[in-house]
Amino acid sequence: MNAITGNEADNDQQRLDEVIALDGRLRQQASLAKIKTTRKRALWLATIAIACFMKRALDIVGSFTMLVLLTPLFITLAACIWLTDRGPVLYWQNRVGQFGRMFPFPKFRSMLVNADAMKDKILAQNVHGDNRTFKMKNDPRITWIGKIIRKFSFDELPQFWCVLKGEMTLVGPRPPVPRAVALYSVQDRRRLEVRPGLTCIWQVSGRSDIPFEGQVLLDAQYIESQSIWLDLVLLAKTIPAVLIGKGAY
Repeated sequence: MNAITGNEADNDQQRLDEVIALDGRLRQQASLAKIKTTRKRALWLATIAIACFMKRALDIVGSFTMLVLLTPLFITLAACIWLTDRGPVLYWQNRVGQFGRMFPFPKFRSMLVNADAMKDKILAQNVHGDNRTFKMKNDPRITWIGKIIRKFSFDELPQFWCVLKGEMTLVGPRPPVPRAVALYSVQDRRRLEVRPGLTCIWQVSGRSDIPFEGQVLLDAQYIESQSIWLDLVLLAKTIPAVLIGKGAY
């Protein structure tokens, strides 16, 4: 075998140095890419945390303010409901919240005391034709004061207490009853990914006139695009929607 010349040895050492240098550059690039990815993830998590904080702050301030300002209306509604039939002022239900958690859900009672027992007899008159939601025009179970209360959504006002406690939020999909959730498809259950709200997109776009499938689509749209700005817009739109009373029955 021929002895390795000095030039060949120098060339080999040069190639080795180039490989080592290339490996170093690649490691440095990989390290920088990891740092950038970590920073982006940290920034994304911080953005989400800030958005959640702002949404919760809006919930606390908004619900507390409304509970205080609406106290005279609460007293008036309670008196009217009690004087109608001497029954309970509030109607309590179990509703399904975020990730399937159940919570007590209050409403000013707008129906007869035995309304739940009467429901099975009128299910066939459901205007949605879908057991996942039940809406009926001229429901015989509604009292005279209940028609006024439901027209302007006064029956929902006690839910500000649920918002203050953190079981609900001002803006989000409406909380369903367990009976309806049992019939949900996998796609329908997406509504349970966020905390339920007092108002939402379909609440200001037709309310009960929108069929269940349309409600699910609009709830998914909200979940995908939710922001503080969108919440403020929907809250502003809720006021005229309530006053007009379209789709409320």
